[in-house]
Amino acid sequence: MECAEVLELQRKSYRIEADLIGTDEIPPLKETFEQLQDCGETFIGCYVNGRLAGAVSYKKERNVLDIHRMMVHPEFFRRGIARKLLDQLDQIGAPEMIVSTGSANTPAVKLYEKIGFERQEDSVVGDGLVIANFKKWN
Repeated sequence: MECAEVLELQRKSYRIEADLIGTDEIPPLKETFEQLQDCGETFIGCYVNGRLAGAVSYKKERNVLDIHRMMVHPEFFRRGIARKLLDQLDQIGAPEMIVSTGSANTPAVKLYEKIGFERQEDSVVGDGLVIANFKKWN
């Protein structure tokens, strides 16, 4: 997986989330190639017919796997890509996984709840953006 194709996927995927939550103030939309390259996250990609259809990134510290990015290309929505990527993370064997998304990102919220993440206390960032925080124990 090349950084340039991840950056393109990221911009298309997070553009949809920005529209859903009503703000462009999402860091992945503003990230440069160099910032992405230096983020220190581990990426797992899902290809369909040679195209990067989705990717997830994470950092693992001790027993916690922290999901930093979940991206699915809009042309591949509703095909189980995000679920497949999350299933791959389950195979890592971390006792605890955490993830956050905009609370108004209903498709992501429903997905995380459906596969066993429990919603924790929401947080507010920036100019009032509500973030839904989730945790899953394995």
